[in-house]
Amino acid sequence: MENGAAISVQGVSKVFGETEVLHQIDRDFEEGRIHGIVGNNGSGKTVLMKCICGFLPPTRGRILVRGRQVGRDMDFPDDTGIIIETPGFLPNLTGQRNLELLASLRRRVDREGIRRTIERVGLDPDSKKPVGKYSLGMRQRLGIAQAIMENPSLLILDEPFNGLDKNGVADMRRVIKDLRGQGKTVILASHNQVDIDELCDTVCEMDAGIMTMVK
Repeated sequence: MENGAAISVQGVSKVFGETEVLHQIDRDFEEGRIHGIVGNNGSGKTVLMKCICGFLPPTRGRILVRGRQVGRDMDFPDDTGIIIETPGFLPNLTGQRNLELLASLRRRVDREGIRRTIERVGLDPDSKKPVGKYSLGMRQRLGIAQAIMENPSLLILDEPFNGLDKNGVADMRRVIKDLRGQGKTVILASHNQVDIDELCDTVCEMDAGIMTMVK
């Protein structure tokens, strides 16, 4: 592991066609902290997160997660919870059933654990309402439940408060603080400065693919 970092981004650039959307990013994200990334739409935040998760390969540079290189030593980082863009669920099934199907892929959490996670994010595990009838805020809460239900040590959260009302934002901030209290490492992108100020131990800004440290 590089310098005790959970994630080490080393000289990473990403080019689509003629456009460089990430420019020589160098950043270590320490274990057990909440790391904020701020920036406007199109600044490169989501592309960087997708590279860390193994969804996009860097054009140059490398990304290490706990000392192992993404795309070489592993396709996707293990023990990682992810919410990037709008979570996709089967609209005709309940929230509980959707998470049970996802959990069956790796068998790391049982039905009771899923129920507890759904309650933790403020939803009712016994609700018969299909996800297709969920509000945007309910769907976002379920997306966060999906990301945390297997108790991962690393969380990549891209705009996790989208669609949440004031109470929902307060609830999810508490959940994320609890995760840090358990020693989890969180990378959090948000356009809301209050979220960043309240939650994050470190902050960096993305602008036109260039990252600068703010805090």
